[in-house]
Amino acid sequence: MKESVFPDPFAKARDSQGFEEINDQDDPVVMILRLKDVRQCAHNWQTFQSGAKPGRIVVPSEEHIRDTRQIPFEVDPPEHTEYRALVEEWFRRPLLPDYEKRLSNQISDLIDEVLGRGEMEVVNDFALPLQSRALTLLLNIPYEEAETWISWGTHVFRSEESKLDASKANILYDYIDGEIDKAIQNPGEDLYSVLLRSEFQGRKLTKEEVKGVMILTFAGGRDTIINYVTNTIAYLAHQPQALDRLREEPEIIGKAIEELVRYFSPLTHMGRVATEDALVCEHAIKSDSRISLCWASANRDTNVFENANEIVLDRKINPHIGFGFGRHKCLGATHARQIMKVLLSTLVKKVSKIEILDSKENIEQWGTFDRKVGYDQLTVKFNEI
Repeated sequence: MKESVFPDPFAKARDSQGFEEINDQDDPVVMILRLKDVRQCAHNWQTFQSGAKPGRIVVPSEEHIRDTRQIPFEVDPPEHTEYRALVEEWFRRPLLPDYEKRLSNQISDLIDEVLGRGEMEVVNDFALPLQSRALTLLLNIPYEEAETWISWGTHVFRSEESKLDASKANILYDYIDGEIDKAIQNPGEDLYSVLLRSEFQGRKLTKEEVKGVMILTFAGGRDTIINYVTNTIAYLAHQPQALDRLREEPEIIGKAIEELVRYFSPLTHMGRVATEDALVCEHAIKSDSRISLCWASANRDTNVFENANEIVLDRKINPHIGFGFGRHKCLGATHARQIMKVLLSTLVKKVSKIEILDSKENIEQWGTFDRKVGYDQLTVKFNEI
């Protein structure tokens, strides 16, 4: 089994027509597959909006499990610009030296734990704790709170029984409501308190607006980072020469981070809602219907990327859109990049080789497309230097 190989299921449709129609809970969606077209649609927020009914632009739609609007994700300009300005500096904090040092300590300690175990299941015992502990830094709250989030599992909206589980989602919503109330009673320097002190258009943010930012922060950067970390571990195990090269050439780690997110595209796609009749790839898009900006397909566009289906660690030109594109480009991208920078830098210092012992792939189904997005289970052994 080639654990690090992620086939491109979109190639035929992308090359032949540039789109594909799928059904999402009896709501048709047109998947846009070529990089140029995805970028154009993402840029054209006037025609393809994000500020539709809360939950509708997500694919699969979450509109029946929440009515809180995720901010600034589900808002269009000019309000989007104003909301984003409130939190942009906060989400750049991962670049600060103290933040990076604390993140390095977290990841170093986790790898040390793993080295002492023999074998380890990556998804639940490595990637999930790594993501949850790092989130305490982003929110600026006590490290111990990560244990609560770890107990939720890898998905906050999904369970074994359902791809969209309202009961499980309510655990997150109730938790955030409680934390907002605590911050109101005892304000501090955490993200909840910062948001409650923030002003939007001459007034304080409402509890509902704060909740919208926090839902996005918890949900948007959870399974995506877990997939990114897990898939990277699988790649380094299956391609041991890559781990050796990163050890010998640490200066290419920055390029490697971008290439890995391009190739793995942890988030397959994101939706938009048409505000008027339009044409994309000469295909008619009806007003109030949905399109999907398929990042995963666009990032394998052979008209843009040479050797698109290979990982080229030092790829020189890499206009990938693994973190989205345009005004709604991922707010947590700096945090994700810093996690990967620290992870790769620490692995090359502490781990000589990674062995895969067992794995179970996570396959997403979108109409006729079966896409490997990551793993439900990946058991490995880290060998110490």
